[in-house]
Amino acid sequence: MTRGSSTLTKGLELLRLMGNYPDGATAAVFARDSGLPFSTAYRLLNTLADTGFAQYEPQTKQYRLGLTVFELSQVTAAARGYDGTILPVLRELSEATNESCLFAVPDGTESVTVHTVDGPEFRQTTDPGDRLPLHVSSMGKAMLAAMPDQMAEEMISQLDLQAYTEYTVTDPQVLEQQVAAGRHDGYVYQNQEVDLGMNALAAPVTTPAGRLLGAVAIAAPIFRADKTQLLTYRDALQQAVQHLAATLPAK
Repeated sequence: MTRGSSTLTKGLELLRLMGNYPDGATAAVFARDSGLPFSTAYRLLNTLADTGFAQYEPQTKQYRLGLTVFELSQVTAAARGYDGTILPVLRELSEATNESCLFAVPDGTESVTVHTVDGPEFRQTTDPGDRLPLHVSSMGKAMLAAMPDQMAEEMISQLDLQAYTEYTVTDPQVLEQQVAAGRHDGYVYQNQEVDLGMNALAAPVTTPAGRLLGAVAIAAPIFRADKTQLLTYRDALQQAVQHLAATLPAK
């Protein structure tokens, strides 16, 4: 790796870390989280601030994401059809189920949450921009189920099957079985694998040609809606998936 690309990589990693601190954090915090020497983190953070990717608050000596990141996110959302297309579908699904609804897209071995709509009585625990490895969430497993067999197997082999709770599946064979069942059923159920007390039902969004666009999930605390109750929402979930498959750009 050249010096230039190494510097760029470090700067981009700091930019991503800023997403963990929406209200800002000091250079010392970012140096600690990134493992970079303080002088390196400080220099890169100031470069990001000079270019508009970060904003520096002199009074608090904190850095946070700049408006340039917001501008780029808006361009990306519009180009991929996320802007104005997904939220109405999620709102309609939430109204039909009285639960929280989410949409995520794949990015390598992770899922990235794009939009969420909270249920009327309970807020889900995932926010836009959150990332999770594909083996953890119902949306991630639904995405794996929508991939061709060989691609899904390769993806599973690349996953670090980290446990988020005592219920998280960390056995690759069990994960493969869940993915196979999801491919057969058209949906994936997840029970407390991300957060204790929460379960979810998800289905993938694919083009007619089979290209994976993302996944939709209905999430709820178990005391409100367990697996039996979530499964009664399958038709509403499929309607949402079909709507997005027909309206999202197949890029």
